Amino acid sequence: MKHNTLTVAIQGKELVFETGKVARQANGAVMLSSGHTTILATACATKQAGPDVDFFPLRVDYQEKFSSAGKTLGGFLKREGKPTEKEVLVSRLIDRPIRPMFEDGFYNEVQILSYVLSYDENHATEPLAICAASAALVISDIPLIKPVAGVRVGMKNDMFIINPSEAELAGSELDLMLAGTEDAILMIEGYAKFLTEETVLAAIAEGHEAIKTICKALSDWQNVVGKEKMKAELRLPPQELVQSIENMVGEELSACYTIKQKLEREAAIEKVTEKVNAHFLPEGQENAHSPSIVQAAFKKVSSKLMRKVILEKNIRCDGRSTTEIRPISIETSFLGRTHGSTLFTRGETQTIAVCTLGGESMGQRYEDLQGEGLRRFYLQYSFPPFSVGEVGRVGAPGRREVGHGKLAERSLQAILPASEAFPYTIRLESNITESNGSSSMASVCGGCLAMMDAGVPIKRPVAGIAMGLILEEGRFSILSDILGVEDALGDMDFKVAGDQDGITAFQMDIKVEGITLDIMKAALTQAKEGRIHILQKMLDAMPKSRENLSKYAPRIESIQIKQSKIGTVIGPGGKQIRAIIEETGVEIDINDEGIVNISSNNAEALEKAKAIIHNLTAEVEIGKVYKGPVVGIQPFGVFVKLVGGKEGLCHISELSHQRVQNIEDYIKEGDELEVKVLDINDRGQIKLSRKVLLPPPQKKAPSSTEEGQGS
Repeated sequence: MKHNTLTVAIQGKELVFETGKVARQANGAVMLSSGHTTILATACATKQAGPDVDFFPLRVDYQEKFSSAGKTLGGFLKREGKPTEKEVLVSRLIDRPIRPMFEDGFYNEVQILSYVLSYDENHATEPLAICAASAALVISDIPLIKPVAGVRVGMKNDMFIINPSEAELAGSELDLMLAGTEDAILMIEGYAKFLTEETVLAAIAEGHEAIKTICKALSDWQNVVGKEKMKAELRLPPQELVQSIENMVGEELSACYTIKQKLEREAAIEKVTEKVNAHFLPEGQENAHSPSIVQAAFKKVSSKLMRKVILEKNIRCDGRSTTEIRPISIETSFLGRTHGSTLFTRGETQTIAVCTLGGESMGQRYEDLQGEGLRRFYLQYSFPPFSVGEVGRVGAPGRREVGHGKLAERSLQAILPASEAFPYTIRLESNITESNGSSSMASVCGGCLAMMDAGVPIKRPVAGIAMGLILEEGRFSILSDILGVEDALGDMDFKVAGDQDGITAFQMDIKVEGITLDIMKAALTQAKEGRIHILQKMLDAMPKSRENLSKYAPRIESIQIKQSKIGTVIGPGGKQIRAIIEETGVEIDINDEGIVNISSNNAEALEKAKAIIHNLTAEVEIGKVYKGPVVGIQPFGVFVKLVGGKEGLCHISELSHQRVQNIEDYIKEGDELEVKVLDINDRGQIKLSRKVLLPPPQKKAPSSTEEGQGS
């Protein structure tokens, strides 16, 4: 392929696509640059699907090369290895809009690899990674249905910014990632500071206009440099098989989708599945269809029957209407020894949410292209296999767990108190113990309640809800608080978090292209009603944050010192701060602004550490009284140690109202003296007085003889 470039301008910012120079043996390879940020994306596929594959094996990996920003990893190993949290999240952002753009039944293995090769700390990589991956597929022979593009939308002063710089994003009220085709939106993930539904819809519409521009340019580019698409076998169940299964078990299967309890419903469906397999896949015989084709046909029938009941009768599997929320049960202070905990149950989805408070040492340290950082708030989500009644892998969190945890974490970010008012690190756990739809939104509700139970003074409580969609030939039905089966067989998973006044987070994945802004508007309106219902249940259980922290939580107090005094507290090589910690047993953290956070479970130790730091950093002021030890005696006076390690001279004439002949007969080294600062000269020398703090000597009363003589 010859070298070729494509330039697209979005709000005055250029995206430059380039192919034919790098990675020419891949099915498709594109380098995408904006400013000095460059991403290489490659797409490769096998010539045919594996013989027993019954799903689309798409693998997407995104990696940030630290050399792209002129850095190297700070740890012992200097080579990039296990994906970071951000790399996992961006991999998911690429995967989610691209996956629906392959035809049903296409089971060839496809691998998309994206690498950040240059990063200018100004142009964000996430939207570029989506566009680069799509472009690599578009110009390749891999049969992508149509181009996909991604943009980021920020908002400042009520103006939307497409692909904002890192500086613009820092002060933005909105952080929206949006991906789709020229005709429809496929993926949304956004975080906001309590924006209204109308503002969110306007941002989506603005972002989609930019997406249309990029997708149109990629379509035109495909006509110039694109390869002919491969003719892949589509493993689709024949319509006759689908009809035969429906005729055979349609009534039984429809009855299964009226069973309210998940496990009972799944057991009933399993019996119907066995009946179908026994008929179409008899053991010991040569079968007309493979197991995967029979399974695909059965799923198609299942989806059709479940969707039909919802659209025609407005009734769901568990008997609810489309707008009804499952029963909610809340138990606060669920675990006696934790700092804050809540058992949150919504239908058959349940989480044990736990809040732990600590000092800066409990913060989550991370390293990325912009350098090292520390998160003072983070949420860790776990989804053990027993939560869905299965046997499975247990270990490091998978991509789904990382994604769900980050969505819940950022949903709660907007309600956190300022660090100056609440200088704690906050760690949340969401331990999913049952799952049947939207455990991430249960994590938002449980996490909020756990913080309130721990006494975190949140700005305002928020709740989360997941919405579904059934769309058939122009008819649609929006489902509030979706079940797992409605997610699996439906057309949309739309999660929204916030309160009655605004939205803090939203995430949408769509399996069909027919989602319009009107449908999104209806979904957001219905989500608001459900969110308010859930929030009221939460407030009934816990109207506000507890007034006091748990007795098991550490106490943290903050001291503001001058930035020039930071080195004094730390000492050479950290000697001074280590000495304070060893002497008192507290934890001490100091930031660059001079805020010292002291944490301890022992009030006496905390006060002692505060006193030491105060004495190290306090400035001596004229007119103030101090108490300190005598550190030197001279014939002309004594030297007294004051706050901040400074010394002042109390002249012999300022020791007492009476004349002092010999100081050592009067004062010993080490004695504590209370003195007042009289003056500080230009050279910083401090003049002290003890005499002014002593009561004046009593005057002798005159004798009667003296009185007579005077008269």
